[in-house]
Amino acid sequence: MPGHLLSVRDLTKAFGGFVAVNRVSFELAEGEILGLIGPNGSGKSTTFNLIAGALAPTSGSIRLREREIGGLYADRVAHMGVGRTFQIPRPFRKLSLVENVALAAYYGQERRPGRERAYAQAREALELVNLPSEPLARVDGLGAAGLKKLELARALATQPRLLLADESLGGLDETEMNQAADMLSGIRDKRGVTIIWVEHIMGALMRVVDRCVVLDHGEVIAAGKPHEVAHDPKVIEVYLGTDAAQVQANIAARET
Repeated sequence: MPGHLLSVRDLTKAFGGFVAVNRVSFELAEGEILGLIGPNGSGKSTTFNLIAGALAPTSGSIRLREREIGGLYADRVAHMGVGRTFQIPRPFRKLSLVENVALAAYYGQERRPGRERAYAQAREALELVNLPSEPLARVDGLGAAGLKKLELARALATQPRLLLADESLGGLDETEMNQAADMLSGIRDKRGVTIIWVEHIMGALMRVVDRCVVLDHGEVIAAGKPHEVAHDPKVIEVYLGTDAAQVQANIAARET
């Protein structure tokens, strides 16, 4: 059995009198894809940012392979093997695709790889997400799907053990969503990268995740395999609603 890569215990974040995340606990096994889901305002993004180092916890623990990372700055978390994407890609538009990704490779690792190695890692990451890696390929002309792929390539170039994928499907059509979901699954299989995926689009997410953690008002209301979560009455009430039957059907089709 694989060991736990990440352990989150009683994680809490308060902004003044508002508690955005309240005693959230879960574990993540090596090589697992975990879906972190819930309605707007449920605490997903705050939890995500606490793990990534963008926010410091009010209390609780975040341990990466038994090393405490809660409260460390984002650059230190990245250097310890946690890569992340952002909902809104902001590439350097005056740089080529490979230059954008090479910058992430160079600065995102604790031991800087040197120019030649950074570019090699950038080309490898671009090829992994099916973007051109030749020197003259530019950001201009990339559509929404291409920009999401570039964001993913930049995260992968940091050589993460844990990838935090933040709403990677926004702005994509159904075909692009399914391709992006399959790409995340393929990255796990090819690279052995463990993934936490925050996403609103249940159809694509449920195709590939191994487990889900569901948040509501900053608290965990359900956790388990996709089919378990999709049939949980509380999850249906606060999140899935009328989409529950379709989500359940998609999961059943995946498992047959």
